[in-house]
Amino acid sequence: MQEWKLPPPSSPLDDTPDGPEYLDVVAEILTPCEFLPEWRTDTVLALAQAMYDCKDFSAMPILADALQDAGCADEAILTHCRGEGL
Repeated sequence: MQEWKLPPPSSPLDDTPDGPEYLDVVAEILTPCEFLPEWRTDTVLALAQAMYDCKDFSAMPILADALQDAGCADEAILTHCRGEGL
């Protein structure tokens, strides 16, 4: 597994008003997660592909439900899908 490295806490980004918040977003994006093959149902794949193609991610909560139906119990993934977005 590839290890991602973030800037140290005393990064130049801390000097900007959005520095720490930016690092929180980057840390969430770069956090690796396990995505089990059995979660890749036709419904999950169709929803994900449609959102990607249209660049409209308003169906993320529906994707969370489909992932849960497929057996996903990973709270980080489900919370991300049901969250406010970036």
